[in-house]
Formats: sequence, structure tokens, C-alpha cells
Amino acid sequence: MDIKKVVVYVVVVFILWTIITSPARATEFVGVGFEGISTAAKSVGEFMTELVD
Repeated sequence: MDIKKVVVYVVVVFILWTIITSPARATEFVGVGFEGISTAAKSVGEFMTELVD
């Protein structure tokens, strides 16, 4: 079996288990994830702005 498929299955099972057993904690994880993505996008935007200037 391909290792990539195994990793994807494990991650999906972990996400589903977290959502089912603790919805409040799953909500926190989603919030942290979106905050991280937002921060990364802002940093890339600032870098590109400095690169152009």
C-alpha cells in the first residue's frame, strides 16, 4: 500500500475522531488553522510588497 494513502487515511480518521469526540476542541483547531493561514497570507503579501518597492 502506498505510504501517502496511509497517511491521508490516518489524518482523516484523526479529524473525524476529534470532531465526534470533542466538537468544541475541533472548533478551536479550525480557528487556529484559519488564523495560521491568514497570518501566512499576510506575510506573503507583505513580502511581495517589499519586493516590488
